[in-house]
This record gives sequence, structure tokens and C-alpha cells, in this order.
Amino acid sequence: MEKIKSVYIHIPFCNSICSYCDFCKVLYNGSWVKPYFKKLEEEIDNIYMGEVIETLYIGGGTPSSLNLDELCELFKIISKFKISKNIEFTFECNLNDLIEEKLEFLYKAGVNRLSVGIESFNESKLKFMNREADFKEAKEKLDLAKKIGFKNINVDLMYAIPGETNKDLISDLKLFLKLEPVHISTYSLMIEKNTLVGLNKIKPIEEERDSKMYEIICNTLKKAGYIHYEVSNFSKDGYQSKHNLTYWNNNEYYGFGCGASGFVAGVRYENTKSLTEYLKGNFVSSKALMSKIDNMENELILGFRKLDGISLAQFYDKYKENMQDIFPIKPLIKSGELIFKDGRVFVNHDKFYVMNEILIKLI
Repeated sequence: MEKIKSVYIHIPFCNSICSYCDFCKVLYNGSWVKPYFKKLEEEIDNIYMGEVIETLYIGGGTPSSLNLDELCELFKIISKFKISKNIEFTFECNLNDLIEEKLEFLYKAGVNRLSVGIESFNESKLKFMNREADFKEAKEKLDLAKKIGFKNINVDLMYAIPGETNKDLISDLKLFLKLEPVHISTYSLMIEKNTLVGLNKIKPIEEERDSKMYEIICNTLKKAGYIHYEVSNFSKDGYQSKHNLTYWNNNEYYGFGCGASGFVAGVRYENTKSLTEYLKGNFVSSKALMSKIDNMENELILGFRKLDGISLAQFYDKYKENMQDIFPIKPLIKSGELIFKDGRVFVNHDKFYVMNEILIKLI
């Protein structure tokens, strides 16, 4: 069995709550941070088996909402991991938290990739999302981060907001490109029922408009020299997210913290989203042992998100089965929904928009 090489740590605290966010989060309250860290440390001590870690990702919530003393505490806990010399170490942050002291602390502590939630510079989109972002400030903050030494910076862009026009999106894309990030993650608004947007019964935009916006993003970013390597992710050469590729390659990983999920020793587990339960030490809310067919199905569901899809040889090495014997691959190649090339099978790039329908035919 392959050793686990990736760790995700969830920090649920935020200084404000976005209208669309369905992640596990609570408004920052300093009195909860220490007890949370105590339990996080306990969870890591219980599960981590001492492997050398090649990708570490601290997400949230908003990890950057922690103050410097709290970050010191967090990084003491992180020092329990054996870290590879070539680690990709990502830290999620919000623009307004990017102050010089914090950036310098993170850089010295070994973080070498920042993921900055910007989402948009459009005023009405920001108002809808309950967020703030200012282009001038973003440019200054990211330039500061680069000056301190961060070369690998991702920014998040959100689109398909009710009322958004193609023109709004193009204007956002232009500004995002001026920031010169090496990685851009894009998200179409998903309306989840327990969010402000869901509770207000907001309707998503029509699929056709959503699809057109996706096309605009793909074309604009490709022209600007970004490699489209996963359905929603674009990067400059060599800056693909190694951590996220762990998920898409269906490899095992540790997930620690409230609301985190993990895949360890053949078991997929979800941690509780309740901070109260987590602080009582009731970490895991559900777990399931994956059968061989579960794993092979997940290989397809996750692997076909990558533009270069799945290698038949690697599939065979992993499961000792021919992919085309298990799944109806050939008829979908015939219909042009899947493409077979250089020993790999991938979703026809023109059909990304109906990927779920293709997966339903396969599985």
C-alpha cells in the first residue's frame, strides 16, 4: 500500500461569513482557539503514523484570521509532522489579513504557497457574496508577498453570480491577470441550502449562461498562458497544485480538524462539522471502508476531472484490472464523449460541461 504523503488541516474561524459558504466555519472568537488547538493536537497524535509529508494544506474557514501568537501555537502542532525537503505547503488567506508581520511569519515557518480568496473585484458581486476586495489593495498585498519570497500564489475567482454579465466576468478576469498569479482556481456559484443564499431561496443562473461563462474563463486564461489542468483549475507551467492532485489521483491523505475529511487505510471519513462536538473529542462523524469497486469508481469520478484523465497502465497497476473491462469506456469513446490517446482516457474537453452525465453512463 502506498504511504500517505498529504495532510489537510481545517481552521474553522472566520472574521466574517460569506453568503454562499457551506464549509465548516464559525465567527472568530479568541476564547475558542486554544481549546480547538488542544483537540487538533490530540487528533493528530491519535492518527498520524509518522510518514514523510510532501503536501500540507491549511484551509478553512480563514486560517489567516488567527493572530501571530495563535499562528505560533498552530505551527508548534504542525512541527509534529515529518516534512519532505520538497514540500508544497499551502496556507489559505483573505486579502485584509495579509499584513507584513503575518506574511513574514508564514514564510519563515516554511509556507511556500498562498491561496488567496479574492473571488471578484465587482462591487455588486462582492455585495452579493458579503465580501470585500479592492484591486489596488490586492495588487499591493500580493506584491508584498512576492517581495517577501512567495513565488507560488493562487487566487480564487467566483462566477455565475445572479445578475452577473459576461462583461462583468471579462472585467474581473482582466484584473485578476494583472495580479500575475501563477495559479487561478475558479468556482461557479453553488447554492447550498444551509447558507444565507440558500435560505434566501436565490435561484442559480441558467445553465446555458453558466456554460458560456466557463467557456470565457477557459479561453481567456489559455490565451494568457495558463495551463488548464483540471476542470476548475489553471496554472502556469510547473505550478499545478500537488496537494489537490492527491485528491484527483484518488490517493490517501490525512484530514484533521472540525469538518475535515480524510482517506486513510482504505477508509474514507468525515469529521464532525459541530465545533461543540469536536471540542468534546468526538472527531469523526462518519466513516466507510471502501471496497475495490468503490475505489475504482472514485478513480473515475476524480480522475476525469483532470484534463489528461486517467492512465490505463496506472489504473491496472493500482487495481490489477483493465479499466475498459470494468466500465463501458469503449462505447463512450465511440460516441466522442471520451477520448483515448497515448495510453490515457480523458473526457472530451468540449464535453466538460456535461461531465456528470458522462460519469452516470460510466458508473
